[in-house]
Amino acid sequence: MLKSICIYCGSSMGASELYADAMRQLAREMINENIALVYGGGKVGLMGILADEMIHLGGEVTGVIPKDLMDKELAHEELTRLYIVKDMHERKALMADLANGFIAAPGGIGTMEELFETSAWFQLGLHDKPIGIFNVNNYYDCLIDLVNHFASEGFAQEKYSESLVIESDPKELLNRLRIAATPKEKPARAPGRFLI
Repeated sequence: MLKSICIYCGSSMGASELYADAMRQLAREMINENIALVYGGGKVGLMGILADEMIHLGGEVTGVIPKDLMDKELAHEELTRLYIVKDMHERKALMADLANGFIAAPGGIGTMEELFETSAWFQLGLHDKPIGIFNVNNYYDCLIDLVNHFASEGFAQEKYSESLVIESDPKELLNRLRIAATPKEKPARAPGRFLI
C-alpha cells in the first residue's frame, strides 16, 4: 500500500515556472490519494513549494534534515513533524524507512545522488519499494537515455531500467507507483509437495 512517498527534488526553483507548477500539481494529487509526503525538510526551492502546497491543502508532511543544513536549507517550521539528524547518511536512511515509495522530481546533483543510491539499494535487494521519475518538461530524458545505455552496455540489468516508473503526469505517476507497490502473489505450491 502506498501511504507515504519520499520525494527528492531541488532546493532551487529551476529555470522555468513549469517546475514549481508541476510540484503543486503533484501535491494536489497526493492529497487526493491520501498519500503523505516525506522529504528533505527545507522550505526553499522546489522542496519548499511542494511542502507548502501539501500543508496548505491539509496534508501530512514529514521532513528530515541534518543539523548542519538547518540554516543553509532553511528548515521548514510548519511541518507535521521534523526530524533533525546528524548527517546526510542518516537523513537518507530515515527518509527511506519512513516511505513506501520514492519519486525523483527535477533537481540537481543532490537529487541525482539520492535517486541513484535508492536505485542501487533496489538493485541490491535492500528494498522492494517502487521508484518513480517525475519527468517534468522532459527534464529527465537524458538521464533515462543514460540508464538505458548502462543496460545496453552490460553494466545494468535491463529489468533494473524497466523497474523505474517514468511519467510526466502526476496522477498517472502515482497510479503506476501504487500498482508497483502492490504485493505480488507468490506462486502456490502443489498439494503434498515440500520445497527444501
